[in-house]
Amino acid sequence: MLGSTHGTLTTDSRRARVIACGEQPGPAVHGRPAEVDDLDVSGRPLYCDVPDLDRFFRPESVAVIGASDAEGRPNTGITRQLIAWSERVGARLHPVHPSRPSVFGIPCSPSVADLPEQIDLAVLLVADPLPVIEELAEAKVKFAVVFASGFAETGEAGAAAQDRLTAAVARSGMRLLGPNTNLNAFERFRDDLDGPAIALITQSGHQGRPLFALQELGIRLSHWAPTGNEADLETADFISYFAEQPEVGAIACYVEGLKDGRSFLLAADRAARRKVPVVAVKVGRTETGARTAASHTGKLTGADAVVDAAMRQYGVIRVDGLDELQDTATLLARARPPRAEGVVVYSISGGTGAHFADLATEAGLRLPVLSEAKQAELHQWIPEYLNVANPVDNGGHPVGDRRGRKIIDAILDDPGVGVLICPVTGPFPPLSDRLVQDLVDAAERTDKLVCVVWGSPVGTERAYREVLLGSSRVATFRTVANCITAVRAYLDHHRFVAGYRSPFDQAPRTPSPSFRKARELMRPGQQLSEHAAKQLLRAYGIRVPREQLVTSAAAAVRAAGLVGYPVVMKASGARIAHKTELGLVKVGLTSASQVRDAYRELTDIARYEDVPLDGVLVCQMVERGVEMVVGATHDPLFGPTVTVGLGGVLVEVLHDTAVRVPPFGEEQARDMFAELRGRALLDGVRGRPPADLDALVEVVLRVQRMALELEGELAELDINPLMVLPRGQGAVALDALAVCR
Repeated sequence: MLGSTHGTLTTDSRRARVIACGEQPGPAVHGRPAEVDDLDVSGRPLYCDVPDLDRFFRPESVAVIGASDAEGRPNTGITRQLIAWSERVGARLHPVHPSRPSVFGIPCSPSVADLPEQIDLAVLLVADPLPVIEELAEAKVKFAVVFASGFAETGEAGAAAQDRLTAAVARSGMRLLGPNTNLNAFERFRDDLDGPAIALITQSGHQGRPLFALQELGIRLSHWAPTGNEADLETADFISYFAEQPEVGAIACYVEGLKDGRSFLLAADRAARRKVPVVAVKVGRTETGARTAASHTGKLTGADAVVDAAMRQYGVIRVDGLDELQDTATLLARARPPRAEGVVVYSISGGTGAHFADLATEAGLRLPVLSEAKQAELHQWIPEYLNVANPVDNGGHPVGDRRGRKIIDAILDDPGVGVLICPVTGPFPPLSDRLVQDLVDAAERTDKLVCVVWGSPVGTERAYREVLLGSSRVATFRTVANCITAVRAYLDHHRFVAGYRSPFDQAPRTPSPSFRKARELMRPGQQLSEHAAKQLLRAYGIRVPREQLVTSAAAAVRAAGLVGYPVVMKASGARIAHKTELGLVKVGLTSASQVRDAYRELTDIARYEDVPLDGVLVCQMVERGVEMVVGATHDPLFGPTVTVGLGGVLVEVLHDTAVRVPPFGEEQARDMFAELRGRALLDGVRGRPPADLDALVEVVLRVQRMALELEGELAELDINPLMVLPRGQGAVALDALAVCR
């Protein structure tokens, strides 16, 4: 599979590898077959196949290898569960055991070769699955599940065993779930629930239990894929498949590590094209979490900033806790698209409304002030001294007449309101009972989202258990935080998919004219000097200052006259990474004598520090701009990545950066700037003019192209500082560092 070895392959060798491994870089998307040409310029696929998993989840025939009915044996309980599951899905089950004539009264086959029919799904209850895989391949079995552990999650020996298993599966043409997985795919799913369903993907079976339990609250689940170590079938395969299923309203994932970054992005892209929300908990935000995940599933968790950016690019909603995963996936699966983005908070307490409004606004929800006409309408039923601008404080929901329902209907009838949220901090019957019933009744007549936060710690009240949970039209939460997280995700998702254009459709497939020039500058395994790195930038049309490389003081003076005073002088050599720290930069030189002295001082420092030089750069001095950094590097999971941030000498202190994974377009490049804490500097502060954002975008896109085309040869590129001049004047790369693979 395309994975962490990407960086060692050239574009041509990647294409050969795709063919040799039998990979299909493109699916039958848009009604056409996959082609080897469906690769971007870095050699990565631009489309993914959707695996046909119908016979996995709904097989007609099932074989249980190692079936048992002996009391006290672990395989016995598993066999019993698989028999019950097969009956529910209408599959014929065939036990396989070399010495038993029958298992639970079902005739038993002594070996795979003796099975009475073609098998869709084989479940392996054996410690060493490899020999059985080869037998299943001979029998042309479609799918296999391996429960056994002791593979990549255990270390090098286990990883080698998993590699052998993966290779055997690849040769067989069969698809495999596991190893190190469990029975979650064969649970009893309730079939008495309707509405859009949640499809669940977990690398740890236990972490999916809270979502599976949602069925007891009336939330439908359609599938559960416990992917384990992902020797073959992976999270991306199931996302692609679930996105195509008409009953799936949302996909919920618990991910410890990604098998292949590009596969994941292609799957997320498929879900985004089809407007199917993907909500994920991704382990690895901390070093401890990443280390634990590796020991559990043997996966790379990935540099978390890159994973986070990649998910955001393709609309994957990342949450932290399983409770957030439950609530967010449920809301996204069941709620209709928003009619408007305005959120109104309706409460029976001014304090509750104010507190909720603070938290919601801080989280990025928009709480518009209701119009004077709407406020006047609400004051027909709410006393004048109460605030109804938003939040709407009713002072106590009316119980004895229809005023309460009229208030709610009037709020929902406002065209600027898309979401009504009512936080109930605790039960207060009969007021809270009537409030809940009015909210449920109003939700039945509107296509807008109505949310209730039922804050009671008890949760046994009739208003909650029967009225709220009995309604499929009201989204009910137990905490304010989860409500806000879910509503924000709901609005973000629909905004994202409404304007989504797949970057894979426009990704470059052939090298640009710059590619040939750039390759001539590469020096495998070496860092380029600043002068050579700037030549690389020039090859891709990125502007650099006027400058000359000189090797004598006299030549430096001549160069300064040609470049134009004042000048900057810098030592240039392949082993220099931090010139400023070594005193190898001189700024603001205005005379020939200063240039001569600077040349001697720079060369003396270089000799003292034992730093070989290829010369001294005499550069145009560029001022009056915003210092930024733009760079590219290689991620083991995703390949080339592009970073932008505030630059200069403090870049490593401020860590104010944003990351994107190619391919991406102009809009995503501009979105990067919005993520920076120092974004205001680009807009102009304290009388300074706005920076040339168009020029900055152009540099980011050119760096992306360079990172893709030179992906097998360029390990790292760092333009720092990139001086972004005032609007209309462009951007200039004042310094650059490039490291070759």
